[in-house]
Amino acid sequence: MRKLSAIAAAAVLTLGLAACSDPAAEAPATTAATWPEATAKLDGVQLTIWAAQNSNTVPKKVIEEFQAATGAKVEVVTIPDPYEQGVQTKVATGDKPDLAFWQPTASMLTALNAKANLQPLTDAPWLSQLAPDLKDITGIQDGTRYAALVTSPAVEGVYYNKEVFAANGITATPKNFDEMVEVARKLKAKGVTPFYEMGGDRWATQWWVQVQLADAAKSGLWDQINTGKETFSSPVVLDSIKKYQSLIKEGLFNPNIKTAKFEDQGTALLGGKAAMVVQVNSFFGQLQAKADTAELDTKIGFFPISPAGNVGTFIPDQSNALVAFKTGDAKREAAARQLMTYWMGPGYASFVADRKTISLEPSVPNPAGVPKALLDVHASLPTSVGSMQALAVANPDLYLNLADMIGGTMTPEQVAKTTQDQFAQLAKAAGTPGF
Repeated sequence: MRKLSAIAAAAVLTLGLAACSDPAAEAPATTAATWPEATAKLDGVQLTIWAAQNSNTVPKKVIEEFQAATGAKVEVVTIPDPYEQGVQTKVATGDKPDLAFWQPTASMLTALNAKANLQPLTDAPWLSQLAPDLKDITGIQDGTRYAALVTSPAVEGVYYNKEVFAANGITATPKNFDEMVEVARKLKAKGVTPFYEMGGDRWATQWWVQVQLADAAKSGLWDQINTGKETFSSPVVLDSIKKYQSLIKEGLFNPNIKTAKFEDQGTALLGGKAAMVVQVNSFFGQLQAKADTAELDTKIGFFPISPAGNVGTFIPDQSNALVAFKTGDAKREAAARQLMTYWMGPGYASFVADRKTISLEPSVPNPAGVPKALLDVHASLPTSVGSMQALAVANPDLYLNLADMIGGTMTPEQVAKTTQDQFAQLAKAAGTPGF
């Protein structure tokens, strides 16, 4: 059997350390933390925020304003991709920032050993300001809130170039997965690259499988996998992996799929070198860095997709939320909470305006200039279904295994078996019954 990859091993190590050697894991609940005033003086205090390649520019404006208001110094440190692997490995060895962008799902909070490593955000002062349907959508593990949602949760779906569609006679967006494939074939016949994938950076490969599982997820697939009644080798999952591979072999993707990077995806779609990209909200952040709203509204659209229709797959990602670590330094821990309070309080209107993104607080209106595609992504949330990360008890390395398949070193069957083996080990380490 193939060894556990680094990210899965790091998760097991993190959980193992918690179970065997970390007294915080068994410590009784502490008194609720106090929440400093948002603009209280913090002269001499230095904070570190860990971020990924696709989230390291998100806090630029709010950090500048927070520093000016409080006197604190805040450094953003970019952890190389794959981000989650790097963070888990560092935390497992005792290296912690003050705050970090982190995927706020229960499985990824478990992987980070939230109880031992993260500050609870219970009674945070901004929670009452959040839209009611978003307040408890994510960021909670075992009844305790550990993550602060700062932007609209990501949805897996299809970003497409409107001009490429129009130039090639595509007048309506596909109504289901098979229709999308037929559109792709028509585009290929006209010399257009239908889909662009970033096999070199790997982490987005899993979206292609997950959007094919949206309808099954709505029918309880992840509950079945969580209880061992289904596995990643079951036909519903394995067939989705095979379908992905068959579309690649059919030539519906960019020829450099094995080496293409995240940055290449945005350049190709915006430049009309490809028609469609299956991605999440952080991808649109890259597009916003390359073009203004007027250009984006002209060129870029979005539609959710599933086998039976236009069902999105809900996946809050690390660019959507922040966590604050227990560092053992009470002054810095309080300052980290204060930065969150400022971000989601006095700094929030400026933050969403700077990012041209959706406001999560009804009292803060959406800023002018939010691109239509981003509004369409947010509008798809109410009917979206949870992703593997949102609904499964563990988050195995599906994306790494799929990247290996793209590279020619794994078959779909091996992808499924290896992912299931990793899932079972992670579920067992987390104490899931039946594993």
